[in-house]
This record gives sequence, C-alpha cells and structure tokens, in this order.
Amino acid sequence: MENTHHPNGAPWRNFYGRFKGKTLRPAQIEALDEDLERLSVPNVSWDVNPDRTELDLQALFGQKDLWLEIGFGGGEHLVYQARSNPDVGFIGCEPFLNGVAMLLQKLRETPFENVRIHPGDARHLFDVLPKASVSKAFLLYPDPWPKKRHHRRRFVTQEHLLPLYDVLKSGAILRVATDIPDYVRQTLQEVPKAGFEWLAEGPCDWRTPWQDWISTRYEQKAFREGRGAHYLTFQKPHA
Repeated sequence: MENTHHPNGAPWRNFYGRFKGKTLRPAQIEALDEDLERLSVPNVSWDVNPDRTELDLQALFGQKDLWLEIGFGGGEHLVYQARSNPDVGFIGCEPFLNGVAMLLQKLRETPFENVRIHPGDARHLFDVLPKASVSKAFLLYPDPWPKKRHHRRRFVTQEHLLPLYDVLKSGAILRVATDIPDYVRQTLQEVPKAGFEWLAEGPCDWRTPWQDWISTRYEQKAFREGRGAHYLTFQKPHA
C-alpha cells in the first residue's frame, strides 16, 4: 500500500499556490524576523506537535470568542475586525509570505493583543483546533483557480470544508466573499453539502456587503476590472 504520510507522521497534502512572491522590502523582512514567531499560533507544525495535541486556546486568548480568517491577503479585513472587536480572539491563516509580512507591518503600526497568525496551510491548523471552538469564519476573495481542471484546488471542497465544519461551534457563521461567478456556483454546491445552511432570503442578501464589512484591495481590484462582488453567509446549524 502506498505511503500517504511524511516521515514525521504528517499526511501528504498537496498545496496549490505560492508561498512567496516578489522580493520583500527591508521593513517586511524585519517584521518577519522580529514579530512572526511571537505572533504565530504555537504547536501547529507536525515537527513540533506530531501527536496533534489540541491547542490551548485559553492560554492564547483567555475567555474570548474565537474568529478565524482563512487567507487574509494583505490583512486589511483582519486588522479592521480585530480593532472593532477587542473582546474577540482572531487567528489569521495565510501561507503566502508576502501577505504575512504585510499584516505584520500593519500590526506594528496598530498593535493588537487579540491577533495570532498561522503562516501556512489552514488544514494543519484544523488538525489541532479543538472541535466546536470557532464562532465565526471568513473566506474572503480566495484564490479563484479559474481553469475548470483546477476547481478541485479551491478551498470550497469537502477536503477543507468538513474539517472547518468540525472546528466551528453550533450556530457559527461562515462568510464567503468572491467576485467569480463560478466560484459562487461551486460554493453554493459544496458548502451546504458539508452541512452548512445558506442564510440568504433574497438577492439583496448576497449583493449587499455585511454591515461590518471593509472593502479589501482584492475587492477594489475586482471593481476596477468590472466584476461585481457576492457576499454569501452560511451557518452551522444549531445542535
């Protein structure tokens, strides 16, 4: 039988995407060197935590509710939410090093004690998050993988959605924003299949931004290129 795990016990998980883009500026390198380790979620790595012991969220955030942003890009939305909700703990997942550096620079300008970062694949974080621990999750302008043969690489597949469902609390909210109509189609097919309920009652519910929404640089780029946004709200059913 083919070995499906790394020598350290980690499952083989294909990651499709970039870990690093254009050359980092000196200030970004400094932020990564000086701040990333301190602000990273501990014990996510398989090398450090091969037994996949659950995270001690109380040690990280005390009694705060936990919100999760999957793929925070440049960090605009994450910083905005953290500033607006000081009584909530935030974990931002982002494997793209340039995005992590951008967020760290923003946190230097406006420090928050309620933000932690996982600079890697969200699936590894799902391994160690306690079940039913997250109150709200955000998937905002994820990589669209526009070619049909690449649609299985999108986040909205059962490989990602089922473990996300497990770490969400009963009644938790999942927000998805995208400017790609075909991503909307796949989201509306796959997210309910994982157990979520779509909360829309009419067109205004997916055409109108959430009241606490801040438009990101990705959304502004979509608007400049003539693409509209879709704001999809799902809920994990109450037990």
